[in-house]
Amino acid sequence: MISVMRKVLFNAALVLSALIALTVSASAQGRAPEFSLRSTDGAAVTSQSLHGDVVVLTFGASWLPLTRNQMEAAKKLADGYAGRGVVVYWVSTESDNPKSKNFASEDQLRELSRKYKVKVLRDGDGSVAKRLGVDQVPSVLIIDKQGQVAFSQGGMDPNANLVTQLSERINKLL
Repeated sequence: MISVMRKVLFNAALVLSALIALTVSASAQGRAPEFSLRSTDGAAVTSQSLHGDVVVLTFGASWLPLTRNQMEAAKKLADGYAGRGVVVYWVSTESDNPKSKNFASEDQLRELSRKYKVKVLRDGDGSVAKRLGVDQVPSVLIIDKQGQVAFSQGGMDPNANLVTQLSERINKLL
């Protein structure tokens, strides 16, 4: 009897988790709020300037173990979709305040950009991530050509092929 109850409770928890995930994903869909981020090369990247492109924003922090996987995936996506109306950025959520425990210098982020050959943007106060509904790192957000959030995912499976997962979604938007 107890093992049957455990199975029922376990299955109920799985269903509830799936419903919560669907609800969060559905609520993330819709018009992306206006934003402006600064690139490590000093240029501003705005939602307005990206209108008409499929935009992939991967949010992370340089100290995260999954950063390497995330940046390599971003590079492969950027290369694979070059010239096809898709732009890919890695967004650092690390603070730009040297007194912060979560600080990353401009030089550190430029080096990361050079190392992985990925365009790096900075969201030092986390305000853009928050407005876009990103509440954890690593996370990925895809915005369609009309400025609608087409996909949002928090967390990252270290064994999953992020390029394959995101390519399927990007291809549907092209």
